Amino acid sequence: MTISRRDFLSASAALTLAPAFGARALAAPLPRDADIVVIGAGAAGIAAARRIQAANRKVIVVEASGRIGGRCITDATSFDVPFDRGARWLHTPETNALVKLARPAGIDVAPSPPSQKLRIGRRNARAGETEELLAAVVRANRAIDEAARRADIACAAVLPKDLGDWAGTIDFVLGAYATGKDLKDLSTLDLSRAQDRAIDVATRQGLGALMGKLGDAVPVALSTPATRVTWSGRDIGVETASGRIAARAVIITASSNVLSSGAIKFTPELPKRQLDAAAKLSLGSYDRIALQFNGNPLGLGRDELMIEQSTSTRTGALFANIGGSSLCTIDVAGAFGRDLAAQGEAAMVAFAGEWLTKLFGSDLKAAIKRSATTRWDASPFVLGAMSGAAPGGQASRRVLAEPMGNLFLAGEATHETLWGTVDGAWESGERAAEAALKKIGVLKEPEAEKPVRKPKRQQRTTGDISGGAGR
Repeated sequence: MTISRRDFLSASAALTLAPAFGARALAAPLPRDADIVVIGAGAAGIAAARRIQAANRKVIVVEASGRIGGRCITDATSFDVPFDRGARWLHTPETNALVKLARPAGIDVAPSPPSQKLRIGRRNARAGETEELLAAVVRANRAIDEAARRADIACAAVLPKDLGDWAGTIDFVLGAYATGKDLKDLSTLDLSRAQDRAIDVATRQGLGALMGKLGDAVPVALSTPATRVTWSGRDIGVETASGRIAARAVIITASSNVLSSGAIKFTPELPKRQLDAAAKLSLGSYDRIALQFNGNPLGLGRDELMIEQSTSTRTGALFANIGGSSLCTIDVAGAFGRDLAAQGEAAMVAFAGEWLTKLFGSDLKAAIKRSATTRWDASPFVLGAMSGAAPGGQASRRVLAEPMGNLFLAGEATHETLWGTVDGAWESGERAAEAALKKIGVLKEPEAEKPVRKPKRQQRTTGDISGGAGR
């Protein structure tokens, strides 16, 4: 079972976001020209730039914020251990390019949480109760998959009607916790086609630290928002407050919400087809409340992950005693998480204290030593967490990835099966770079093999009746 809906207790794949920590100096003045300009220094942008560098072509990345990493950011100063304010997990390490790149970069990878709990009121669930939830999740998954074969509608509309006390938990686990959106706002086809994501490894230093290492050799202009992209004929370039960069191609890795916001102007304007696709792939809401306690008042083990049986959306997911420290995080998401984050940090910390008190039976507020929160719906350079296709919107992922002349879009929203993951963002950046390099003539399209005329064979008279037609 995996986070894509197969394992209700797997750690979240959410690309949650956080305020910028740290900075990186501009390595050189903004160039007047480049072969390819990449907009955005997140996972997709770094991947694209590295691929362009490998082809020995001139690239510059322009980044609106004062740091690299995008939705991967690690705070190494606020607590006793590194705190991933953004993406936390990598998937399928056997085939994951980032896992393979982490070790040579000096980043340690570690298994996912060894201990996972389901809480019912103020006690841990019994084995039979956990099995009941797992069975309900299987039935919900099956209903979503079956519905997706017929039509792309809202996931909530196709759930079994007899989920009973597990209905709220399933909505949280399959919806808000996994995607940042409630099931009523999610496409059955998008959820059904999502690649299974076995959450197997995290990085000890944090995914933000990994992105920093991988972006070390990439030329990045920080605090340099792209204001306009020109992509008509031979007039291709990116305008910033620091000047204009002429280019042969442009790769944009901004989030779907930033594209829809109009923060970046286009000449000519983006086609309505792409704008509609971005709107149907709007970002969900996913934030993190970090609490460092005096001691271990929850009585939980190292890296224990816990959710509760909930009858409402007012719930979260607890990751306790991270790395053996006293740091715990509570993840809130979906419509409830969005509303809570909008009320500010004080309200978020208050909810976390009340929620833990409800589950563990004692007032834990006095034991909180330090706290921090993320509020990424309000982050001007991202405006949310990760993309989730609206009902009827799954096909928009392919549309968003379509090349437009010498203009290319990348990012997790453009990946049809690994959306919502760092893995998908990275792969999309490499894919966009390959397409851009081919467009400007650096890489050649493989020539189609000419058909070879074979001599006519005589009619077979043996007992072999396959005819060579088997595939």
